[in-house]
Amino acid sequence: MVYAALLFILAGIAEIGGGYLIWLWLREGKPFYWGVFGGLALAIYGVIATFQTFPSFGRVYAAYGGVFIVLSVLWGWGVDKKTPDLYDWVGAAICLVGVAVMLMPRS
Repeated sequence: MVYAALLFILAGIAEIGGGYLIWLWLREGKPFYWGVFGGLALAIYGVIATFQTFPSFGRVYAAYGGVFIVLSVLWGWGVDKKTPDLYDWVGAAICLVGVAVMLMPRS
């Protein structure tokens, strides 16, 4: 479980960071190589997900979605300096409950 959580976090950082670099390049006029590095980070994100031990692509990516929401709130807080409000935290917690339900072992 620790291995899976670490992969979710690493993939989330790669996905959000890659998207953020591309955003900065296209929306805020940063140099082209920021977009290149963003694209590389997004490709790495796609590779990291393949190391998960869960058997279903769809289930893994659905669970990633919930984790990414939480990581995006934290990214916005830490990088963009946008303090999350109560609704952000409640929404993120609901997403994590959904992730736990999706990844719950089946009998």
